Amino acid sequence: MAAPAELSGLSDEAAYAACSEPDASTKDFLFQQTMLRVKDPKKSLDFYTRVLGMTLLQKFDFPTMKFSLYFLGYEDKNDIPKDKTERTAWTFSRKATLELTHNWGTENDEKQSYHNGNSDPRGFGHIGIAVPDVYKACKRFEELGVKFVKKPDDGKMKGLAFVQDPDGYWIEILNPNHMVTLT
Repeated sequence: MAAPAELSGLSDEAAYAACSEPDASTKDFLFQQTMLRVKDPKKSLDFYTRVLGMTLLQKFDFPTMKFSLYFLGYEDKNDIPKDKTERTAWTFSRKATLELTHNWGTENDEKQSYHNGNSDPRGFGHIGIAVPDVYKACKRFEELGVKFVKKPDDGKMKGLAFVQDPDGYWIEILNPNHMVTLT
């Protein structure tokens, strides 16, 4: 009986061959947001602004549907338009924002929690934050009591870390220049 074939990912050639040339009509598309559901917006907003240094770009309330949206990103507060209409268009034109969705009342429900995608059934994995110095950032996170999934020198992939937000979502902490040594 033959041994089972060893599993592997796509070759570089196969990966590129599986991709299509972008249609010209998609030239101005941009990756605008990733949405995470959060139980308690006060805890989440504190974490993403105080711990990770993001800025709240805009908040939207939907009273009839009983939820709020909070858009965060790495933007200078002084660049945020004051006019609501301008601010809305500006917020939705930013690259790679984080949308936190809060369904009202979840913060008071002890049984409420969201699946972070890193336990079965696996799905969503993490978001990533690029920092100038992973070790310095992680030292600060430790001082702030942030929960770690992986510290920079743990495991096989050295020099990057994973932390958790208040809802247990994983956040990769990486330095772009160090990533070339991992690939």
